[in-house]
Formats: sequence, C-alpha cells, structure tokens
Amino acid sequence: MQQAAPLVNLVVSTGEPAGIGPEVSLIAALEFLHEQHNVAITLLGNKSLLSIPKNTNPEFVNRLQIQNIELATSVQQGTLNPQNAKYVLSLLDQAVDGCLQGRFDAMVTAPLQKSIINDAGTPFTGHTEYLAQRCHVSHVVMMLCAPLPSGFLGLKSPRDLRVALMTTHLPLKEVPQALSHDLVLETIQIVNQDLQNKFGISKPLTHVAGLNPHAGESGYLGREEIDIISPAIDAAQSMGINVLGPYPGDTMFDSDSVAQVDAFIAMYHDQGLAPFKFVTFGNGVNVTLGLPIIRTSVDHGTALDIAGKGVADSGSMLEALRLAYQLALNKRKQH
Repeated sequence: MQQAAPLVNLVVSTGEPAGIGPEVSLIAALEFLHEQHNVAITLLGNKSLLSIPKNTNPEFVNRLQIQNIELATSVQQGTLNPQNAKYVLSLLDQAVDGCLQGRFDAMVTAPLQKSIINDAGTPFTGHTEYLAQRCHVSHVVMMLCAPLPSGFLGLKSPRDLRVALMTTHLPLKEVPQALSHDLVLETIQIVNQDLQNKFGISKPLTHVAGLNPHAGESGYLGREEIDIISPAIDAAQSMGINVLGPYPGDTMFDSDSVAQVDAFIAMYHDQGLAPFKFVTFGNGVNVTLGLPIIRTSVDHGTALDIAGKGVADSGSMLEALRLAYQLALNKRKQH
C-alpha cells in the first residue's frame, strides 16, 4: 500500500487586526481546505478575530489550526491603533521563523497598515523589505501573479500573467537614480532563477520594460535604456537567460506577448501594476522572489471601511493560498 504524501503546511499571517485580513484569511482557508485534501493551514492571529463557524465540516477543522497571538489592546473594526503594531510584526516573525525552521512549507500574508507600524516607532516600508531583512537577503523582487482564462485577450488556453518590479515603494522622482546596471541584472537573474526553481519553468522567457516613453526613443526621451537597461539585458543574455527588451511600457503587455512571456519586469510600481490590476479583477497574488522561503500575499489593502461587515472579497487570499500550495509542491519535486 502506497504511503500518503505528507500534508503541505501553509501558515497565514492574518495582518492588521482592524482590517479585513482576519476575515478573508478564515474564509479563504476554509474554502481551500475544501478544495485540497493534502493541505493543513495554520492561521496566526488573535482567536477573538478568528472564530470558526459552528457548522464547519469537522474534516476541515482537523486540518485548520488557529495559533492565538495576544493583542496589546482590544480591536475596533475599521479603527487603527498603533498599540497593536507589535502584534502585526509578531505574526510576520512567527511565520518567517516557522518557514525557516521547516515547520511550514510556505507563508501567506494578509494586508497590514504600514503607517501604523511607523507611528509605533518601527521603520517599515513594506512586507517585501521586512521579509528580506528577516531572511538576511540583500535583494528581493516583488512579483504579482494572476491566472487569465482562455478567451481573455484572445488567449487560446489559460495563462498566468506575472509582473515583477525593478523598484517597489519609491517616490516616482527617485526611480531614475535608483536604477543601476547591477540592480537590473540582479533582478533579471532573481526572476529567472525563481521561475525555474519555484514555478518549475525550465526555460522562462522574460520581457523587460524601458523607463521612459517609447523606451527612450534612441536617447531623445532619456538615456537610461541606452546606459543602464540594455547593457544589463545583454549581460543577462550572455549568461544564457532568455530575456528581451527594453520595451515601451505602453505596448509591452500586448496580447501576443501575454500568451508567450513567462514574466514581465516593469521599472517602477505603477508601470507594472496599473495594467496588471486592470485585467486581473482583484484575483492577483503578490510573490516575493529571492527569499529562501515561499511567500505569497493578497494584492489589496486593509479595506478598513468594510472591515467586519461581512462583505470583503476573499478571492485574492484564496488565490494566494493556491499559489503558495503549488509553489510548495514544485519545491518538493526538486528535492
């Protein structure tokens, strides 16, 4: 008799307690446990925010653990309180530690409120940067993923849209100074490596955007493409990486490219995420590339205005769980 494969263990950091994170985490976890029979999920958060409905199938409850984390002060839905900032960071720390120690196969994060963590006295620019620091990694890459159905944009078969960012949470005026040959080359390398190692794509194809309109138009609209981006792409190609560009940002996401390209790399946040979010209908998933662990996340914020009202859409959290599960399976196949 063949031995059953060990369960895939996912851990969820349920995020800002006053936002929609706890409710979408619980709803999506129960739905995913119904979908997949070889997964177990641990929700990190305060038990007062995570009560399992009484009529839930016992089989799902057996594979769902709620690890209680104490709040500093009580929560009023929709109202932020800096006193609970350490609670939010504690969720992240415990999820990261569990993944690094091998207790969890992947972590999924619900949204948090950066301003509250900063107000409480901890410098914080975002999940991505915080996780890099906790994992002692100098360079990570933020990538958004979403499944596109066949027929959409003329696609002949379902296709995953993946958009990675060269720079993340920077004011627009600081982006040109942030770009360098090494940054562009390292980002291309990280995207290529994780598409192979985590997504299981043996020879991924990546397209890179330019920074300026018309990708600089031969230097008339800026020289970043000539001086920085193109030389870095050439260097990556010399290493055997299947990467092309730079492409104008306004034409890079054409239907033929979406059907063939495994990942697009945008130079800055809105260049990549505006088209991505326009076509993905709120089902996008944020993945951090370059970490020694698997981390996925929702692509939305805390939605304080609807927190606790029972109307929050858990679709992005469900997709984040699905992708974390698939990446964990891919990793197992390689070992």
